[in-house]
Amino acid sequence: MNNTIPVSVIIMTKNEQRNIAKCLRSVSDFAEVFVVDSNSSDDTCKIAEATGASVVNFTWNGKYPKKKQWCLENLPFSYDWVLYLDADEELYPGLVDEIRARLIPAPAETGFFVSYDYAFLGKTLKHGHRIYKLVLFNRHQGRFLDYDDLDVANMWEVEGHYQPKLAGKAGVLKNRMLHNDQDPLYHFINKLNKYSDWEAALRIKGTLRHGEQAALSPLRLLMQRVGDRLPCRGAAMFCYSYILKLGILDGKAGLYYALVLAYYHSFINMKIFETRHRNSIL
Repeated sequence: MNNTIPVSVIIMTKNEQRNIAKCLRSVSDFAEVFVVDSNSSDDTCKIAEATGASVVNFTWNGKYPKKKQWCLENLPFSYDWVLYLDADEELYPGLVDEIRARLIPAPAETGFFVSYDYAFLGKTLKHGHRIYKLVLFNRHQGRFLDYDDLDVANMWEVEGHYQPKLAGKAGVLKNRMLHNDQDPLYHFINKLNKYSDWEAALRIKGTLRHGEQAALSPLRLLMQRVGDRLPCRGAAMFCYSYILKLGILDGKAGLYYALVLAYYHSFINMKIFETRHRNSIL
């Protein structure tokens, strides 16, 4: 009996040889795996091909669609459901089993949010701020919208921190994924600098859609909207992650993770202030 899960996995890569093997091992129960690679110069594609994954090259032309939506429009899918992963993400066995159970038979939902554990500074964090991402959905019912962000400084080819637009009802899976980046910390800091450029620019434009980037909790959405208006947003995020969400119980790693979140949200506010100040004197 074929016990593979009828889902097409899509893994985004660019120079991910440190991460890709463990990511691929975690999705070995899925019937179809695409590694969509952006011209890696390391052994990412070689490692992926050795596991039997289908490697597809992606070269961005600087226009829409960006990489995730391009995949929906161009990959030769065999299945209706897709699971999006970054190479530094892994599925726990419990999540694999839950996905199998929720999709067979076909569910009423058209997509599912998944939460994350973070491996940070050598420790898997059990507390602190968590994100939810809509990574599993019926490809006929979801799409990644254009966010008018092609002119943002340091813009890149993959959609930013927002969720696909979903037709129908979304559920939340109980089991988590693991974010486990093997690259040095400075790579993570560089990503946060780019992400904060993007988020600051979209907040100034007023095009950041909270309903598509938040998890499903109305309380969480309200907190996010209130938090955006705080001048001390970074400090508020530190208190939320380290104290309210018990990041203190994760020791030094929990402290440093909360500080990184505080810096990230402070960067957004500072970049908004910088742009508005610069525009006011032109």
